[in-house]
Amino acid sequence: MARVNLYCPGDIPDERSKSANHWVLKGMIEEKLPVEAHLLLGREKIPINVHYLSKYSIGIKFDNGNKYRSGHEFSKIMLRFNGEDIILGPCKLIQDSGNNGISGRLIFIRDIYDFRSLFFEHKIVKLQSAFFNLPLVLAHKDSIRSSFKEYTASLTYDLNVYKHVFDQLDQEYADEKEDVKQIIQKAILATEGRKLMNFLDEKIEELQILVSDFSADEHERHGYYFRRQLWNIISCSPIMLRTNMKPRGYAGDSEMMRMIYTNAYEGNTTFAKILHKHPMEHPAAQAVRTRRKLIASMLRRVYTGLMKEFSRTINVLSVACGPALELINILISPEDCEKYNFSLLDQDQAALSEAAQLIKQIEIDLQAKIDVDYLNESVRTMLTTERITSKWGQYHFIYSMGLFDYLTPPAARAVLAKLCQLLKPGGEMVIGNFHTSNASRVYMEYWLDWVLYYRNEEEFLDLLQGVDDAEATVLFENTGSQMFLHVKKRACSN
Repeated sequence: MARVNLYCPGDIPDERSKSANHWVLKGMIEEKLPVEAHLLLGREKIPINVHYLSKYSIGIKFDNGNKYRSGHEFSKIMLRFNGEDIILGPCKLIQDSGNNGISGRLIFIRDIYDFRSLFFEHKIVKLQSAFFNLPLVLAHKDSIRSSFKEYTASLTYDLNVYKHVFDQLDQEYADEKEDVKQIIQKAILATEGRKLMNFLDEKIEELQILVSDFSADEHERHGYYFRRQLWNIISCSPIMLRTNMKPRGYAGDSEMMRMIYTNAYEGNTTFAKILHKHPMEHPAAQAVRTRRKLIASMLRRVYTGLMKEFSRTINVLSVACGPALELINILISPEDCEKYNFSLLDQDQAALSEAAQLIKQIEIDLQAKIDVDYLNESVRTMLTTERITSKWGQYHFIYSMGLFDYLTPPAARAVLAKLCQLLKPGGEMVIGNFHTSNASRVYMEYWLDWVLYYRNEEEFLDLLQGVDDAEATVLFENTGSQMFLHVKKRACSN
């Protein structure tokens, strides 16, 4: 029997994954290529071919004709995958109205298997897997401080009352014309909505005091407990739902950045709009919006300084570029498009696609051509590439606004050293990292499940140790939540 792992449904890779193995298996499924199998009925072993039909059912075709009627039950099924046997439990045959050349459809009557995972990933996943760890999850509350339980219970009650009242207000004017509804909702947001935001401010300040002496493990345990208790509230907010669910596998993806940059009321209800807008106005979100202008300002200054010696374009590298929305602040005229050769690097192909769409729109708006290369690379690739300058070249200006918030000290130090290699002599680099004093830290960790590697000035500067041909200073944006390591590489001596 094959050795297989058991996974919870949430652990399954996204079906849109572009791995080579995925596409091979996807092709097999789309072409309905059969898998050899046997049904077991007592001592009888019945040969069949199995086809993928849906996530929780499979189509079968009997080799010697179908003598079994709909509703017939079998004790087991044995599937042959890559020369190994996988045995699944009791199942029932039902007729398939679509036929599709099959004898029927098998539905499993005890353990419910995820056949998308089985056919795509060669893993056995049961729908009931989430219950396996249920005793541990339920016992989780025993390690939560009583004062925190009281705080969370009180907040849960209060916010559910707020939600109920706002939802009732939405129903009161639901039959009005759309333009009337918008005006009414705008008035509610500006009045009662602001009162709810003030209430949230007070409760977050209270939370910061309550958890101020927690260890890292306690923060993690209490944050999990908090989000489970308040999930029906948190999930109303588009930004909070996305940061918690992490559909691309990480926080800070390009859609989250779009929400922060847009800084608008988003959501299906008035209550949802308030819960979305509140974190958009917190210091951390303000810092994200501010850094776009800071990068644009520094790049213009670097360009002006270099043009005193050279009359040419300069090479610019954005690391973990995301949707590259800062280019809106950098490229404001057709002349700006002639100043820079951009290289946009990100491990997320979706983010690079969004950046490409932005570039195209800027070109249309400015009636100009932008010189840009898209590098679908990761930090791992960067660290394992030995002669990186031969492969990627060198740059006059390098910036990374959010990558280092997710790097451990050893990884951050190694990446910074690589980036210094990519920096031309006389060039400059700006690296962002949220400071330990970030006023939104508790809010982000407990409400949004958005955990960063925070550093202070000394720790940030220490990352450059061992790099002898560069000097660095630390800058802050206006809120003081985020700092920037400003690195200047020494020019070659004549």
